[in-house]
Amino acid sequence: MEAKLREERTMWSAAFANGPRELLDFLLPLWAGAALGASATQVGLLVAAELAVSVVARPIAGRLADTYDRRRVAATGALLYALSCAGYAVAGHLGIAYAAAAVGGVGGALLWVAVRAMAGERLAEDSAVYPRLTAAEETGSWIAFVAGLSVLGAAGYRAVFLGCAAACVVAAALLLTAPARAVPPAPPLPGSVLRRLRPILLAVLLTMAAESAVALLLLLHLQHRFDLEIVQIAYVFLPGAVAMGLLPSSLHRFVLRHGRTRVLAVASVSSAVFAAILAWAPNPWVIAALWVLSGVAWAAVIPIQRAVIAEASGALVGRGMGLYEAAVLLGGLLGSVAAGFLYDSGPWTLACLLSAAVILSGAVLVPWSIRAVAVPDRPAVPAPDRGPAPDRVPTPDPGPATDPGPGPAPAPPDAEPPAPPKSPYRRLAEHALLYAAAQILLLILDQSWLLDLATGSVDLMTGHRDTDEGQGPSFLYGAGRIWTIVIVVDAVWTVLAARKR
Repeated sequence: MEAKLREERTMWSAAFANGPRELLDFLLPLWAGAALGASATQVGLLVAAELAVSVVARPIAGRLADTYDRRRVAATGALLYALSCAGYAVAGHLGIAYAAAAVGGVGGALLWVAVRAMAGERLAEDSAVYPRLTAAEETGSWIAFVAGLSVLGAAGYRAVFLGCAAACVVAAALLLTAPARAVPPAPPLPGSVLRRLRPILLAVLLTMAAESAVALLLLLHLQHRFDLEIVQIAYVFLPGAVAMGLLPSSLHRFVLRHGRTRVLAVASVSSAVFAAILAWAPNPWVIAALWVLSGVAWAAVIPIQRAVIAEASGALVGRGMGLYEAAVLLGGLLGSVAAGFLYDSGPWTLACLLSAAVILSGAVLVPWSIRAVAVPDRPAVPAPDRGPAPDRVPTPDPGPATDPGPGPAPAPPDAEPPAPPKSPYRRLAEHALLYAAAQILLLILDQSWLLDLATGSVDLMTGHRDTDEGQGPSFLYGAGRIWTIVIVVDAVWTVLAARKR
């Protein structure tokens, strides 16, 4: 029970902390230019400062996660990241912003390396831990985007940064209140971790470079070709983010059935098809639908990569995760630089097709890297398919020739049977009733986004009323929009989860 509780707190902390991370990665360049008057070069240096510190700190964080209590390492990282967010909130010039970026780089390294090492502690017992971690992170990400962009429209950047800091403090509290580690460490493996992981790290570096290039190319295309604003661009990316939050556990079933190498190959082809079709996508609505292909691919790829790193690292999973995170960041850096060069110097179609070709090479390179690190193609323990544990394990009939001895002590007569788990539909109904009550109040206050959506008097891309006439969106109006999106996704998730049973 303690190991499960520790895992549950880890998942929740990942959800609370990943939202601010993804949101700040998106908003920081825009904020630096708008609020601090930074030039393009200064914005690039600000982003590069956090990235460079984080890359250097990742391997160090891995050693700390293998040496000290991972709860405290991760919580320290979350608090440092909260301090970084607060630094952005009070920054009046670039000097404070650079300091906040450096603190965020260290905090992110400590937090994510330790959290992913904690998630891998039960990998030998439950092969679905990394799909659940990915789902938790991505769910926190898209909820933070919807909430953060609504707060941005109503209260500005400072309120968004302070909200991010508060979320990271909650993540630190969850980590500090998690039980101590109850699962013994994996046995040590021969050789250095870096030497064992070299093939998979190379594959991660290449695929992350290509995927980061596609993401930045898409952002630039939406901004320059379709003249979309920041909120509109975020909503183009939203369907893919929701898919990444909903699908990892479901896609893990395919991994159990068909093996890691086949799923990775199919995911690479799917992502490459998206990048190629993107060259001829006619409008943002088609792009948003196509982006789901990339989200589905990464919902399968990321958990597999993390599980392979954890298995190949043995007892030194913290070091393995540190090297993996550094490879991810370096790939992102190389891809961003390449995307900017391709977008400025060549036609849009060529940039998309070159990125698609690199991603497609992953259909061969990534499965090869799995075999090269000598981990099983199929996870050893298909925990999600085992079903719920029985209340009592039956004992075999000893037969007449065997003296079974005294049987187990009968349960005390006043012992109560365990309460049956609450139906997911009942939980959804409770949420829906609360949502309906809130909507009635919003209707009375003339702040119902749902009513405006039904009557067609709302801009779907920005979420603002068409009749605002320059008035800023209210907090209640934005909160109703966030809650509407959350309740819809909650309903879809509940139906999918119930069908698995």
